[in-house]
Amino acid sequence: MQSGADLIQVRGWQGRPADMPKALSFDLRSRVLAAIDAGLSCRQAAARFGVSASSAIRWHGMRREGGDARPKPQGGDRLSHRTEAHADLIHAALAEVPDITLPELKARLAEKGAEVSVSALWRFCRRHQITRKKRRRMPPSRTGPTFASGARPGSRASSISIPNG
Repeated sequence: MQSGADLIQVRGWQGRPADMPKALSFDLRSRVLAAIDAGLSCRQAAARFGVSASSAIRWHGMRREGGDARPKPQGGDRLSHRTEAHADLIHAALAEVPDITLPELKARLAEKGAEVSVSALWRFCRRHQITRKKRRRMPPSRTGPTFASGARPGSRASSISIPNG
């Protein structure tokens, strides 16, 4: 029989979507394990605290094998090591063509055998504080246009100053 004093999560997972589970707290785990140490079976302790029997059995086994039943970290980046393995290639490509776009960088790396997605490259640049924002090559002129008639300001052609005739 469950009493309100024993249950930590009487109200449930308020505000969390059903498809995003959250690890049960270490406090709850330690209370379940303390009940098991006091003589309850894993299933009885699980029923008392409102957790599944498989969780209580797993926590008891984790503590028996490793001495700790703390929840393992969830989420986070598990794939950055794949991109970091090609860090030298990425830095070399960026040094060779400083204004390269991320899709162009991806294609250049693919030519050298490194398969990396554009989003992984973006995260790599963010981690290494490499900015990919295009900047004007020169400040705009106050006296006249500094770009060719067909080019737009800030494009590659805007680095050439065209004198007014």
